[in-house]
Parts: sequence; C-alpha cells; structure tokens
Amino acid sequence: MHLHDATRTLRLGLPLSSARGVVILLHGRGSSAEDITGLIPALSSAAPDTLAYLAPEASHNSWYPQRFLAPPAHNEPWLSSALAVIDTLVAEALAAGIPSERIALAGFSQGACLALEYASRHPRRYAFVAGLSGALIGPTDTARDCVDLLATPVLLGCADHDAHIPLEHVEHSATALAAFNADVTKLIFPGSAHTVFPAEIEWLKNQSARLLTPA
Repeated sequence: MHLHDATRTLRLGLPLSSARGVVILLHGRGSSAEDITGLIPALSSAAPDTLAYLAPEASHNSWYPQRFLAPPAHNEPWLSSALAVIDTLVAEALAAGIPSERIALAGFSQGACLALEYASRHPRRYAFVAGLSGALIGPTDTARDCVDLLATPVLLGCADHDAHIPLEHVEHSATALAAFNADVTKLIFPGSAHTVFPAEIEWLKNQSARLLTPA
C-alpha cells in the first residue's frame, strides 16, 4: 500500500534531462511542497540555471504520524512509503544520467529527519544532505547497519532548545553519521526557534555552488 505518491511532486528549475544536478526538497509536518521550495532562491543563487528541484508532497501534509523519536515500527507503513517516494525520485535522476554525487537531499523538520534517514539506509556519495532542524529517525539506541556515505557533506542544524528536536538526538545523529563516513557539519544555535537559520542557508549556497565544479 502506497500512502504517499511520488507523482505529487513539484518540479522546478531545469528538467532532469538537461540539469547538472538535482536537489530533492522535503517539507515538514503540516507544510507542503510549495513551502519547502522557498529554499530554491538560495540554492539557485549559487548555481543559476543549472539544477533541477524536486519537491514531493506528503499525503495529508505529513510523512509519518508519530514523532521522529518513536521506534520506527510505530511510524509504519507511512515511513516506508515516504522513503519509497525519495527512492523513486533518486532512481529517476539516475536514469536521466545524473550521477549520485550530483543528487542532493534537503529537508526541514520532519523532512529533515526523512532526508537523513534515507541517506543512512541508501548509502552512496551524494552531493550533500541537509537536515534543517532534524535528526535520524528512532530512539538513539536504534540498531543500524554500518554503512559508508563516502564523505558526503551532511548538515545537522538545530536550535539547542528546539521543542520538536531534542539536542541529544542531533548530537547522536552527528556522531552516527560521522561513523558512516559522512563529512558532518553540526550547527547548534542558541534559543528555541524551530526555523531555518541564516548559517544553514549559507551552507546550502556553498554546497550548491560545488555542483558547478566540473566532475
């Protein structure tokens, strides 16, 4: 049963067939594909007229029903369906001739958790993975395979008193992803704002500019 539908994806920027790279954008709970495309101006300012942007929309605007720190089984079958949407879009990009090292994942809140979780379950070299106010899905003692992300740049950014994302989970995810050979940047901001911070935008700009570098 597919609770989410990959055909419900906003497609902006260049078509995959002519794009140098692609950024898959994942919205948060209660938000929408259109909302997360608000990141595109920052991304495109570093790589104008170069990238494709794919923003899938969750069924009923939520990728999974429970909090991200619940045992993964408690979020099934919605979690597997959400991960399958990303997998469909990644496979489409690969089929269009875009190598994995030019495929990026970026998400906010629930979408950030989903982006990080997808990368940990589908290890390869990505252009980058940005978890904006998010962490790996499940309790900190969730069993995980030891994988190799091949030095993929990964961002973990969050406020230190975010009511939705406990700092302990962000710290644990940073340690786990570094052990998976990710090149982790951890940005912890003072306060309780559940938002995208300017330093995260700057990181996204820098990583997007790297997609212009010849292979």
